[in-house]
Amino acid sequence: MAERASNLRPDLEAILKRIEPGSRALDVGCGDGALLAALVEEKRVDARGIEIDAELVERCVARGLSVVQGDADCDLTFYPDGAFDYAILSQTLQTATRPDHMLDELLRVGRRAFISFPNFAYWRMRRALLVGGRMPVTRHLPVSWYETQNIHHVTVRDFEELAAQLGISIDRKWFFTRERPLTGPGANWRAEYALFEVSK
Repeated sequence: MAERASNLRPDLEAILKRIEPGSRALDVGCGDGALLAALVEEKRVDARGIEIDAELVERCVARGLSVVQGDADCDLTFYPDGAFDYAILSQTLQTATRPDHMLDELLRVGRRAFISFPNFAYWRMRRALLVGGRMPVTRHLPVSWYETQNIHHVTVRDFEELAAQLGISIDRKWFFTRERPLTGPGANWRAEYALFEVSK
């Protein structure tokens, strides 16, 4: 793997490794475009992005990335069915107004989707609530409850149950704690964040 991949967050690096060269990908909530740039440079992917933050959009465009400003909650409807091989939603599901509708839209515009999110059942969060009686502030959830964009507190188990309800196949999953892959049982309480590859 090229050097750039090691500079990506672990869930983004896992996505980069799974996406086929020369394919089409839409990164929803693409942030600073780190994954988009790696997809274009390393895999020659026709990579597009949508991002709500105007400043981040400007940064991406200045880097030569194909990114538009938009709100994923409503603007995915403008993309045609099957427009992409992959749709990516990284650390954004918990900010969606209706995560169930978001998953349906991702798998309408993309044949496959990658979804990562902070796991609100992580043991450190449980401890913060149990011992301190307050909403936790962590590395992956770095702001207080009153200023966070997170409106749904999703866990690994919640996501798996929602996928089953929506008829979504979970093809692969990864779990991470402190930027390292996590193996073995107990992901719902041991994983700081999770990544799923899904399809219909």
